[in-house]
Amino acid sequence: MWDEMIKKMKTSIYRHERKKGDEKSIFYEVVYDILIDRWTKSSKPLHCMAHSLNPRHYCSDWLNEVPNRLPPHKDVEILEERNKCLKRYFPSTKERKMVFQEFARFLGALNIFDSFDSLQDRWLLDPKSWCLVHGALIPLLQNLALKLIGQPSSSSCCERNWSTYLFIHSMRRNKINPQCAEDLVFMRTNLQLLSRKTLYYKE
Repeated sequence: MWDEMIKKMKTSIYRHERKKGDEKSIFYEVVYDILIDRWTKSSKPLHCMAHSLNPRHYCSDWLNEVPNRLPPHKDVEILEERNKCLKRYFPSTKERKMVFQEFARFLGALNIFDSFDSLQDRWLLDPKSWCLVHGALIPLLQNLALKLIGQPSSSSCCERNWSTYLFIHSMRRNKINPQCAEDLVFMRTNLQLLSRKTLYYKE
């Protein structure tokens, strides 16, 4: 979806600037760098792991919604990031081998996962419910999936971050550069997290 958006954006910019596809556009390059930077920030191993554990992403209904859409296990970028996450979450080689076996059963719809109900429910049920109903055969992945997929989407973290940024980048400090402001927000947030371990906070 991100690639399609970039293509549409390029077409729109080049049409507006009356340029051909092989010509150089400085404005497009700036916008492209911003989008790629945003994608890099959003595409972390944990995100790819959650995407891979969503049973809907292996259904023909989901795959046929957009042309050339691939299931997560066939996407190289998602595969690499997912494996990074698994290595960190399961440092033991023996345990990781068990997880890979569980993943193979889940991806290939093997054993109990090839039943009509299991396959149909991949599309009909929400991912968390599907994991609770059909995930008993893959206990290690089930625990991980419930932790990742069960998290509610919320903008409260962003709102807190913006209010901290507003506190730092005030009218008096309006000449502070973005990187310095970002570093100060990062330090303040982490100092607040560390303060929760103090005796004063517990009391």
